[in-house]
Amino acid sequence: MSRISFLHGRTGTCAAALLITTTLLLSGCGAGAGTADAQAAEKDAKADKAAEAVPVEAVAATRRAVAASYTGTAALEARAESQVVAKTSGVALAVLVEEGQPVRAGQPLVRLDPDRARLAVAQSEAVMRKLENNYQRAQKLIGQQMVSAADVDQIKYDLENARAQYRLATLELSYTTVVAPISGVIASRSIKTGNFVQINTPIFRIVDNSRLEATLNVPERELATLRAGQPVTLVADALPGKSFPGVVDRISPVVDAGSGTFRVVSGFGEDAQGLQPGMFGRIRIDYDQRADALVVPRLALLDDGDPAVFRVRAGKVARVPVKLGYAEGPWVEIRDGLAPGDQVVTAGKVALRDGTAVQVIGAKPATAAAATPNAKKAESRQ
Repeated sequence: MSRISFLHGRTGTCAAALLITTTLLLSGCGAGAGTADAQAAEKDAKADKAAEAVPVEAVAATRRAVAASYTGTAALEARAESQVVAKTSGVALAVLVEEGQPVRAGQPLVRLDPDRARLAVAQSEAVMRKLENNYQRAQKLIGQQMVSAADVDQIKYDLENARAQYRLATLELSYTTVVAPISGVIASRSIKTGNFVQINTPIFRIVDNSRLEATLNVPERELATLRAGQPVTLVADALPGKSFPGVVDRISPVVDAGSGTFRVVSGFGEDAQGLQPGMFGRIRIDYDQRADALVVPRLALLDDGDPAVFRVRAGKVARVPVKLGYAEGPWVEIRDGLAPGDQVVTAGKVALRDGTAVQVIGAKPATAAAATPNAKKAESRQ
């Protein structure tokens, strides 16, 4: 074999090998480009699908204590209140108390001019003493038959009348010192020193703040659930951020035929520091409690008929009928229809229908979670 033919054959062999290698490289590059295009298309499709999902807010059903209660509004009243009036006429010589001052039952409040009353006492006492002496002499003379029995009886009746007049005058004298009929606080004063006070004129108002009451007019359907002794919680508008414990004091046994309600009176004692008569309060009476109830927010309930919620599963919602139990504040008990941990839609319900795709705001999208491993595998192959 000549040198020329040898070189020529060797060159042909190398060219063939180079051609095969180039073909393989080109085919490999083509396959890689096709895989990348497919992954990009799949990613775009998933992005479009995620973009079509309705954004919502959802909360998981949880267990907590929930109480059954009746709520209402009422104004606070003092359990004991007295309008002090003058029982006799006279000039006020001294006013002994002021508004806001605590007083005790029997404590003097005002001293009126007692001169006229004292003279009346002295006059009636003189008449009484005279008749007492006359009666004593008549008792001695009747034994000697010097006076008749009828005269003795007349003297006796006159003496009894004089004694009554004396006691009445003494009572009128005692009225010149006006005293507190109950213990409490002076709420108002309508008299000043030197004023002439007419009989039966209101001069003070005393309020007993040691125990306050609130009266609710409750519908008759609650008659079987409420009873005396149940715990009560009051929130007053004038004292925001505070709540005051109380108890159901008494319940009227009669339902008002006109309004269909009955009266429930709640009492608030020494624990109600800061409350004053006349304050407006919101009252809640707890009549039952469940310590481990399945609850969801009230916002999750649908307003289209029977109780129902939108439950979120696998990126879609389903309308689930539920059976409701007790409701307390923002929570409502679910007796049937949900399980602990089920997510229910609380915001964005208007745009939803049964089977609508949703994206829970604040949750990691499921499509993104699924696409991330595929992207990592594609990078590793490249």
